[in-house]
Amino acid sequence: MIDKADLWIVIFGLGLGSFGLRFVFLGLIGDRAMPEWLLRHLRYTAVAIMPALVAPLVVWPSATGGTLDPLRLAAAMLALAAAYVWKSIYAGMLAGAGVMLAGAYWPF
Repeated sequence: MIDKADLWIVIFGLGLGSFGLRFVFLGLIGDRAMPEWLLRHLRYTAVAIMPALVAPLVVWPSATGGTLDPLRLAAAMLALAAAYVWKSIYAGMLAGAGVMLAGAYWPF
């Protein structure tokens, strides 16, 4: 178990870090126009975050003890293909959910 003082130091430090990151963008440069090169790179933030959130759940799912699951891999591949073909995140989500639901009823 962690000591209470250490726990509060970590919580306080994480709070300061979180506030600092937000303050840099909102407080220091919030009222200024950002350069074009920075805006171009910020457009890809959401595109980079989504795979970073999903990839560990596909490659090392906790439901299987961290081993690769063919059903989750197939659902991710089909979701990626559907989203690419139809240029719609909803199509990708429906395709991936459909594969997961089909795999729940028809075990491979």
